[in-house]
Amino acid sequence: MTRLNLYVVRHGQTYFNIYNKLQGWSNSPLTQKGIDGAVATGERLKTTKFAAAYCSDTTRAMETAKLILQANLVSDVKEPLTAMNFREEFYGYFEGTDMNQAWYLAGAPHGLPTFKAIQAKYSIGKAKDYLKAADPFHQAEDNDEYWQRVDRGFDLIRANPDLKDGDNVLLISHGNTLLSLMERYAAGRYDLSERPENGSLTRLTLTDHDIVVESYNQ
Repeated sequence: MTRLNLYVVRHGQTYFNIYNKLQGWSNSPLTQKGIDGAVATGERLKTTKFAAAYCSDTTRAMETAKLILQANLVSDVKEPLTAMNFREEFYGYFEGTDMNQAWYLAGAPHGLPTFKAIQAKYSIGKAKDYLKAADPFHQAEDNDEYWQRVDRGFDLIRANPDLKDGDNVLLISHGNTLLSLMERYAAGRYDLSERPENGSLTRLTLTDHDIVVESYNQ
């Protein structure tokens, strides 16, 4: 069985992060703090030898990946492999909307006016379902659509013929995606009521058929 060590980093801070807006598939540039944070994460990982690097095709993820790889002293990998499968949840009509307003519109009809309230009573997956139901165009991803896409992304990593057992792989991810991964694979070990920090590091082990959480939001 092949086991790959995934170093999963949340992208650097963006302007939409400051403004508390849902980003999803939208592009918002890194702030100077976001750039500095990515450089700092690169410094933490500069002696970790990566056999491959992946990120979504959003600018915030690609810029974060490049800054981390530029700081690396021991890897031959200089550019990330991009794939839409690693994008954040697609929020449809609510792309670019204030987070609190969007989750109120999604959850209030069910008596749950915040994302935290939906997550506490049900799950992050249920929040995705509620948001799609509230989208007047019904284009936001529900939980099943989201995981079908993201699972194909992890299968892309598994199918990389250049990777071998024990290799380290860098993956630049997104806030809701990290929360979703922890909900699905961490078996309740972490408090998911707060979003992971920009530039934070999460360690996963990717096997042929599973994902194992080693650490979260460090």
